[in-house]
Amino acid sequence: MKIAFVGKGGSGKTTLSSLFVRHLAASGAPVVAIDADINQHLGAALGLDESAAAALPAMGDRLPLIKDYLRGANPRISSAETMIKTTPPGEGSRLLRVREDNPVFEACARPVELDGGTVRLMVTGPFTDADLGVACYHSKTGAVELCLNHLVDGRDEYVVVDMTAGSDSFASGMFTRFDLTFLVAEPTRKGVSVYRQYKEYARDFGVALKVVGNKVHGPEDLDFLRAETGDDLLVTVGHSDWVRSMEKGRPPRFELLEEANHRALRRLREAADAAYGGRDWARYTQQMVHFHLKNAQSWGNERTGADLAAQVDPAFVLGESVAAPV
Repeated sequence: MKIAFVGKGGSGKTTLSSLFVRHLAASGAPVVAIDADINQHLGAALGLDESAAAALPAMGDRLPLIKDYLRGANPRISSAETMIKTTPPGEGSRLLRVREDNPVFEACARPVELDGGTVRLMVTGPFTDADLGVACYHSKTGAVELCLNHLVDGRDEYVVVDMTAGSDSFASGMFTRFDLTFLVAEPTRKGVSVYRQYKEYARDFGVALKVVGNKVHGPEDLDFLRAETGDDLLVTVGHSDWVRSMEKGRPPRFELLEEANHRALRRLREAADAAYGGRDWARYTQQMVHFHLKNAQSWGNERTGADLAAQVDPAFVLGESVAAPV
């Protein structure tokens, strides 16, 4: 299952995505966690110290390797240099699978030991001094989008992505790459404004969206979120002493997380697992192609000097039954 956590800056989406990753790992589920936010905090939220988090390999710095591997023997892609963030897979492409070892995971993922299990952590990489004033943040997340386009995940396998804050996620087609999106909202006008914007943008693409109310301190907060988000409100989370200790760098054992918050995490997993039954790989592939053609016409053809529409394999549908190339 591919799960996104979104929300305005400061809403707590990174904290909640890290708790969800810990919850999955504690059950023994295979997990790939991806930090796709401009503020790279997921590693720290998963317990890495500052030096270990800073040493994580940036996916954006390894884009040539990623492209070369995913291209495989796809005859529609003339070279790795002509691949862009939206390039879809086709016959001969190499795909990524959650449980496997491959050169992309070897170069970009690092194991993180958590209570009860180990997860793979991947990061886009932070903005550097060289990027300031000359680079768009979405040039960093392009590596994530390309990997998600080539990812085949099955039941009881989880890819959890901490997305960039606010509505910036809509600057690319990556927002359509998920089985379920959890929008973390505080019980404030600013908190729910991102929800309304996300809901409106996502409506035409069939994006499954559920709201996680965070920093909910009483009945008035709960009533506010119910009034503003209706049936999309899945669960709420209040103050956590465990989280406060984690933010100080001294997390207790995960089993000591408050029972109310354990129940909330179980509810998130139930919703994610239920989304598996609604998978439509044909629509997923069509959306991938839709955004690829838009990007090709807008800037990709000019930048690469190639007709990127020719990269689309009309007979190819991504799915769990697609065999790995020999």
